[in-house]
Amino acid sequence: MTQSTPWWRGASVYHIYVRSFFDSDGDGHGDLQGVLAKLDYIQSLGVDAIWLSPVHPSPNRDWGYDVSDYHGVHPDYGTMDDLQAVIDGAHARGMKLLLDEVLAHTSDEHAWFRESLKGGDKADWYVWAPLKDDGTAPNNWLSAFGGPAWAYQPLMRQAYHHKFLRQQPKLNWRHAPARAAALEVLDFWLSKGVDGFRLDVANAYLHDPALTDNPVDDSDTGLRWSAAANFQRHFNDSNLVENIEALDAVRRTVDAHPDRFVFGEFSEEADRCGGFAAPDEGLHAGYSFPLLIARRMGPDFIRNHMELLARYPDHWPCITFSNHDVPRTPSRFGDGSLPVAKVMLALLLTLRGSILLYQGEELGLPEADLTREQLKDPVGDLYWPAHKGRDGCRTPMPWAPGEHLGFSTATPWLPAAPEHAGLTVAAQEADPDSALALSKALLALRRAHPALRLGGLTFRDAPSPMAVFERSWEGERLLCAFSLGAEAPPADPAWQEGETLLEAAGPFGFRIARL
Repeated sequence: MTQSTPWWRGASVYHIYVRSFFDSDGDGHGDLQGVLAKLDYIQSLGVDAIWLSPVHPSPNRDWGYDVSDYHGVHPDYGTMDDLQAVIDGAHARGMKLLLDEVLAHTSDEHAWFRESLKGGDKADWYVWAPLKDDGTAPNNWLSAFGGPAWAYQPLMRQAYHHKFLRQQPKLNWRHAPARAAALEVLDFWLSKGVDGFRLDVANAYLHDPALTDNPVDDSDTGLRWSAAANFQRHFNDSNLVENIEALDAVRRTVDAHPDRFVFGEFSEEADRCGGFAAPDEGLHAGYSFPLLIARRMGPDFIRNHMELLARYPDHWPCITFSNHDVPRTPSRFGDGSLPVAKVMLALLLTLRGSILLYQGEELGLPEADLTREQLKDPVGDLYWPAHKGRDGCRTPMPWAPGEHLGFSTATPWLPAAPEHAGLTVAAQEADPDSALALSKALLALRRAHPALRLGGLTFRDAPSPMAVFERSWEGERLLCAFSLGAEAPPADPAWQEGETLLEAAGPFGFRIARL
């Protein structure tokens, strides 16, 4: 990497869902001291940075994504000193530390919203509108979590907009004081030494001030039927073209602090709302959802997304197959088995972009199968049994054998997954053929070869179900071949060309070679 190349280009970022990572004090949920205790493990993986899920105080209606105080630390997780110790500990080990900030909405228990209810100086800090004469919602906007995206509040004799739960009122980024307060949150944490941010629903900062109805999405796809909100194109409650202006304001705030990184989640219409912006506008990078909602293994899902990104050649993407919101990769694309996990790890870690690796992904963990009684996620409660929600990917990280897989002596907030009993860190650290060993080898390869971190990506034609591409950078060329099917790999020159750097034979095989 040249001196002028930012550290985050091509970096690998390890995503920690703090509540389920490691419980240091036996109370059933993960905490910051638990993160601190596992920094050596994270460093041993070979990642460049850590992204922590929200650590701020929250009533946990949406498990931390409903923030009630942006300037504090949730007592479940520890103290400000504990967070500072994690920041300093990551830096001492040569890693960056990123926080997850949720600035498109707050909790309804945030002081700003309580003041807004009084109708004073903060009345316009949220998106308020009168009901229609018959008492129905101001317009047709639908919440991502079901039902109208409006909640009536008698104190104001109006309704407030919420894109998600009614306990998550939308912050009004069109109101200058509210926007300034949100940007000050970033300054506050940057001054504490954090290296940047992942921004939740970065596509949803701005709304149409005229409150125009959303247009109907009449595409007859399975995705449309999976949730009520998918019956609309979300062009007016979020995903506005002018959203890029809000992203620029974030970027200017972060760039005022040297050597920092800010990337965003663009859950909808990424090409419309600034998710694929060029380097001199919007955020430094972002990820969209095609790879997270994909379910069918084969060359098409990855080739289609890379071709989509190629339409925005100046944009630097983040690439992720897994996170705290979607079923785990081996179960989403296959039967949850180790060969599926391994080929997907190899594919992920050879792609162009900054890579986001979710905790447990390095272990090849499948999705946990929870009963309805075990669920804590409001999405699972809403859509059961068609959709079990997001808890299946949020179960405790399996550290060591035992009833709770080394997570806690107390009953964990979510049960330890029986499916993970043979996949603990302790077991895999002793197994040279484990997913963990492969993850470390792939991350080492990515660090050693600039072509993987920074290079271009060009697909080759190959027989199905193979995906074959070259990565190239300053004279170095690497060949990456993957058999994305359960049958024997088809014959193709990619299995023999060049000098092998890393490979796995058989169905779901792969090969990385220097040309």
